[in-house]
Amino acid sequence: MNLADAVHLWDLEPGWLNTASYGVPPAPAFDALQSALAEWRRGANGWDKWDRSTGRARTAFARLVGVAPGDVAVGASASQVLAPVAASLPPGSRVVVPDIEQTSNLFPWLVHDLDVHTVPPADLPRAIDERTDAVAFSLVQSATGEVAAAAEVVAAARAHGALVVADATQAVGWLPVDATSFDVLAVSAYKWLMCPRGTAFCYVSPAVRDRIRPLAANWYAGDGDASYGPPLRLAEDARRFDIAAPWFSYVAAAPALQLLLEIGIGPIHDHDLRMANRFRSGLGLPPGDSAIATVTRPDAAERLAAAGIRASVRNGAARLAFHLYTTEADVDTAIAALT
Repeated sequence: MNLADAVHLWDLEPGWLNTASYGVPPAPAFDALQSALAEWRRGANGWDKWDRSTGRARTAFARLVGVAPGDVAVGASASQVLAPVAASLPPGSRVVVPDIEQTSNLFPWLVHDLDVHTVPPADLPRAIDERTDAVAFSLVQSATGEVAAAAEVVAAARAHGALVVADATQAVGWLPVDATSFDVLAVSAYKWLMCPRGTAFCYVSPAVRDRIRPLAANWYAGDGDASYGPPLRLAEDARRFDIAAPWFSYVAAAPALQLLLEIGIGPIHDHDLRMANRFRSGLGLPPGDSAIATVTRPDAAERLAAAGIRASVRNGAARLAFHLYTTEADVDTAIAALT
């Protein structure tokens, strides 16, 4: 589907530059959710109809990041799908993390008896050495939009045999991502993937799967009918890390992800960067490689809000995020508000 045609499937008020906080759903996702809610209200069918969307969403996400569906677990948040990974490291393991990492990929490590070492994002590859057991980092930083030097981080980790854990919440949906580069890749899907909150995916490489204990083991992660009684019988693949998915969130997630596949991440990436760099140029800033831009002037958030621009504030800076539904008029309104 052509991007120019697809944007008509969104119904936004002008000025939404806050996808880094949450993405706005396309009409097929919103309509699917309303239909399911109406069925729930009437008791029109069993839950299995809604749950089939979970499989479709898993498959679509797997295609977006270039892996097999069986290597993807479903959950509700990035921190939840990362928790078993952190819990599976031996006490005292050294984990290197950026010092501005969003806490969904920091607290799961800090809560355990681990040696968590934080460094500025630019120093991450050099901080990985023979003492490092794992490195956990965001492909795109939430607070600043900084795109990680992922290839350098992975190369350093591989050279020292360290586990590589990536949070791609602020990346997948606009930035091309090959999940096979990492051992574990987690994504909260309610931002750039424009799914409802309560949807998350986790790629778990077959090479490390048996090193991670499925601490949230439940019937949904079972192999076949696992609803009652022993023995423990979990799926052989990454589905062993599933939680019982929130039906309605995944009902909307499936069409949202399928639409992204139809459009293609390439055109979305090009559009998002063009909008972000139009904004940077309008403020006299150099072009960048991220769909997220930040402005540090003290009154930026107030000026943007007065102009009808919905953005966010992170670490004292206004954060603006440009996605496939962002228009030149949105960008130019933001520029005018700040100049």
